Amino acid sequence: MSENIEEKEAGEVQNEVTPEQNNTTPVTDEAKVAELNDKYLRLYSDFDNFRKRTQKEKNDIYKSATGDVFKTFLPVLDDFDRALKSIETAADVQSLKEGVDLIHGKLLNTLKQKGLLEMEALNKDFDADYHEAITEIPAPTEELKGKVVDVVEKGYTLDGKIIRYAKVIVGK
Repeated sequence: MSENIEEKEAGEVQNEVTPEQNNTTPVTDEAKVAELNDKYLRLYSDFDNFRKRTQKEKNDIYKSATGDVFKTFLPVLDDFDRALKSIETAADVQSLKEGVDLIHGKLLNTLKQKGLLEMEALNKDFDADYHEAITEIPAPTEELKGKVVDVVEKGYTLDGKIIRYAKVIVGK
């Protein structure tokens, strides 16, 4: 029995934590917390820098793309300037009309090259996915009931996506 008591006392002595051991455990935990906090701050900073960099790159790409689009319209603008100058001194209205028609065609071709297409709406069935009905009027003929009778404002698609719905008058 005295052996059991001695063994228990020896076991208790081994399980006891000395003050030196007690001090090292919290220091290790604090160091670990500080290390994890440092890693978190670095990761957050890296992510924030990445976000700012990608936003700046996105803005640069947008500015570059819009600059390219504007460059393609500059010749059309030059043609309009020349047309405005010639209006002041022109005596022949027919030649002015032809000049404006040429500029209009050049503008349409430039827009088509950039992916802009005009939607055909006149005399087509009214479709709310493509048309915006301004009003309804009595159909001039029986075939035009439920169809687009007049186009107030043309609709356009850009690379297959609608960017402006056609504003139309529908026959009823």
